[in-house]
Amino acid sequence: MNELYDRKISCLVCHQPYTTKKIRSRFLRPIKHDSDFCSYYQSEDLNPLLYYVSVCPHCGFSVTEDFSAYFPPQTFEAIQQHICQLWSGHNYSGKRTFQEAVSTYKLGIYSATLKQEKHIVLAGLYMRLAWLYRTYKVPEQEKRFMRLALQEYMASYSNDDFLGTHMSEVRILYLIGELHRRLGETKQAILYFSKVIAKKKETIETGIIAMAHERWQEIRSGENSNHQHGDERLK
Repeated sequence: MNELYDRKISCLVCHQPYTTKKIRSRFLRPIKHDSDFCSYYQSEDLNPLLYYVSVCPHCGFSVTEDFSAYFPPQTFEAIQQHICQLWSGHNYSGKRTFQEAVSTYKLGIYSATLKQEKHIVLAGLYMRLAWLYRTYKVPEQEKRFMRLALQEYMASYSNDDFLGTHMSEVRILYLIGELHRRLGETKQAILYFSKVIAKKKETIETGIIAMAHERWQEIRSGENSNHQHGDERLK
């Protein structure tokens, strides 16, 4: 059985059908996880990060499963002007290389920005692109997109636009703290990890509480070294 299959998509902008590759769930077996939830797989070719963004080959509008169907006023016209009318017709519906995947993320980020998607949607794109760069060992770009992810997670938390999504308050606070830690901003990291720990009695996500406590302890004990720590409970 082929590890990849074709998922049918209907473009939200031009309404034309197209297919995009996805990895069959039986082949998605991570071998380890980082403390910010980045997962690693036995084969780099079977990393779902490569196929997170779907790109319409007809008009170029690019989405993830987190995009809403709603277009705020003037955004539809902006997308047609800045994406569709300039689209070269490149097709990302096949098996993707690392560089092709990077291109799809940048198209997805541009599409989400023009569409005025929620901050939490943009944060997810930036975070996964940072993970992709980490997986392929491009630290400068990884740091760049972690910074952008952090800004969007903080905006999402401030505006409560993560409510009603898969992202809980405890998890978003943890990720803000962890991104601060990875970017060397230990004071801010401690602040947000403390916020997570303070919600111990309000959440069933005890694993996140424990992870925040571990990261807090690592910083306080001076063990926050440059190498990134995995988390055994996530394996």
